[in-house]
Amino acid sequence: MTTQELHVVVGASGGTGTALVRELHAAGLHVRAVHRAGDMAAPYGVEVVAADATDATGMRAACAGAAVVYNCINPPFRSWRELFPPALDGVLAGAGAAGAVHVFADDTWMYGRVHGPMTEDTPYRPVSAKGTLRAWLAERVLAAHHRGEVRTVIGRAGELYGPRVESLLGRNVIGAALKGGTARWVGRPDVAITPMFVDDFARALVVLGKETGSHGAVWHVPHAEPLTGREFVRLAFEAAGTRPRMTTHGSVTARALGLISALAREGAEMIYQFEAPFVVEGSRFAREFGAIPTPHVEAIRSTLDWYRDHPGPLRLGV
Repeated sequence: MTTQELHVVVGASGGTGTALVRELHAAGLHVRAVHRAGDMAAPYGVEVVAADATDATGMRAACAGAAVVYNCINPPFRSWRELFPPALDGVLAGAGAAGAVHVFADDTWMYGRVHGPMTEDTPYRPVSAKGTLRAWLAERVLAAHHRGEVRTVIGRAGELYGPRVESLLGRNVIGAALKGGTARWVGRPDVAITPMFVDDFARALVVLGKETGSHGAVWHVPHAEPLTGREFVRLAFEAAGTRPRMTTHGSVTARALGLISALAREGAEMIYQFEAPFVVEGSRFAREFGAIPTPHVEAIRSTLDWYRDHPGPLRLGV
């Protein structure tokens, strides 16, 4: 790719979107950050555009001239059914009109409860409404490619953490470690998981956008080595220089917390991912394109540094 190509990031204010903007900008590429309100902070030289992903006409204008469009839209949980389908259609329309590659940032919720590491061949057996919607969205992305409407590729990762990422590993664990508080772990703390550092995810999505051999398929991005929740908590507190303390919550408690917290209520159906081993296998990507994931201790330190500089609540947008 040349530095003249335009890379458009839709949903640029979230964790994955901001990581992509940073990565692309650092590579000297022309970057357009699309944010619903259009008032997000961005590195010098990044073009910030206001557009609503659910508006296909607006998306065609926002994506005009793009070589690659990165789809990082992530509506609030409570609005997924209402907003995700039209937002996906809008971004696909924008990428298609531009003749751009559409890179879809995806999760692993469509697999449901698994037995063994998840690969690209793991069947979709969602056990939650959000997992079912994720499966449908992924099929829609690939169908657009195979119909010849737009070149697409899907990058898939497990539970994210890092700067600007709202997840169970964020303020519940890393934020608590920084303050010397008590980490709140949802699920069983002694089963294997593969958390994904958001900067690694962003780098992998950039690779998928430029590698033509990746298009029309799903790719699991390589994660750092599996570890348990208890080990992750220990690493976070050690990196923060505070004494590890942790309390655990099962699905029943999480649903009870939903009475007072919309996030807990909406996310309770996903706790199965932390109640049994949930390991994402990314060797196919590594064989084809190479990858060296950031070690957890280094990624955690980077996340702690960001939390030190941003102690307040996050301000996100689609």
